[in-house]
Amino acid sequence: MEIPKRLKGKIAIVTASTQGIGFAIAERLGLEGASVVISSRRQKYGKIDVVVSNAAANPSVDSILQTQDSVLDKLWEINVKATILLLKDAGPYLSKGSSVVIISSIAGYNPPASMAMYGVTKTALLGLTKALAAEMAPKTRVNCVAPGFVPTNFASFITSNSAMREELEAKTLLGRLGTTEDMGAAAAFLASDDASYITGETIVVSGGMPSRL
Repeated sequence: MEIPKRLKGKIAIVTASTQGIGFAIAERLGLEGASVVISSRRQKYGKIDVVVSNAAANPSVDSILQTQDSVLDKLWEINVKATILLLKDAGPYLSKGSSVVIISSIAGYNPPASMAMYGVTKTALLGLTKALAAEMAPKTRVNCVAPGFVPTNFASFITSNSAMREELEAKTLLGRLGTTEDMGAAAAFLASDDASYITGETIVVSGGMPSRL
């Protein structure tokens, strides 16, 4: 399949992009013509047109009420606060027609017991997408991708278990787990002008796995 060049002339900053979904997003944006900057959340940014924020490598917890304060703080810092601070720094440099794509998770719709607080912070990103879309309009669009379960290093404790993997696959309509390339394609669409009339929305890329708050 020929990949369209929808992002030619755009500059993209992709955080947490050395592996997994973040890397696939950076790769796809580059293939679509964007000049891609791979960045950590602690770096400062130059003039940018497209920001893709991806939270990854978060600790999981067994129980919300038993979670240590330090873990709660870390989860919130990584998944929510870092996204807000990144956009606070980047906002003045965003030009008209720019786009922000936040990465949430299917776990935000129904946080699993094995990673409950992680899922709750991903739920917060769904609301943050709505709030930022209103605040940053009409100059900048803000949307979100909520990936289903994808075999990455972060999800290996789930996807490497054959019984658990088969159970997850059975919950999808397509009978398979997602790929990092699936997520990169969704992020590229939302960042492109093909999605120029879409803002404040979350696209769930989960192969039909149920998702409802």
